Amino acid sequence: MTGERRILSGGDIRRALTRIAHEIVEANKGLDGLLLVGVLRRGAPLARRIAQAVASFEGASVPVGALDINLYRDDLTSRPQPLVRPTELPVSVDGRAVVLVDDVFFTGRTARAALNALMDLGRPRVVQLAALVDRGHHELPICADYVGKNIPTSLGEIVQVRVSEVDGVDEVAVVDRAEAREA
Repeated sequence: MTGERRILSGGDIRRALTRIAHEIVEANKGLDGLLLVGVLRRGAPLARRIAQAVASFEGASVPVGALDINLYRDDLTSRPQPLVRPTELPVSVDGRAVVLVDDVFFTGRTARAALNALMDLGRPRVVQLAALVDRGHHELPICADYVGKNIPTSLGEIVQVRVSEVDGVDEVAVVDRAEAREA
């Protein structure tokens, strides 16, 4: 696409996730009671990568899960029938410090849906949000606790996070919304 601008390379993503991993451990004063939960689809591999980074410098593992939010979205009736994927949590969320991990933080509506889905699964002690990219334009009073990169965008642009586990490549690009529709 001619209107595509690559904002982050694979190395940039790795460094951002490593920094987020350090910030999570520091803010939570260690790993005790910590649970990383990736919002499906691209948040799940990012959560696994954060857990790998934590294991590399802490020498201990952090449980990682994946959360499907499709039935909690507020635009459910305006979309085609959602593809529901399984939510997988290795441990209960009760009493834990849960870090929801997503690829892009935009309006806050995905985060709200993830909070609702998570609360249906139990009662965490605290919920935090990590996003690889915060692009602004928030519509709800929600903010990310950990951000890899703030990327100011216009509403006419789309931030596309691509991860090798889903897309075969690691990168973040900004694409013109009209060109993305044509592709």
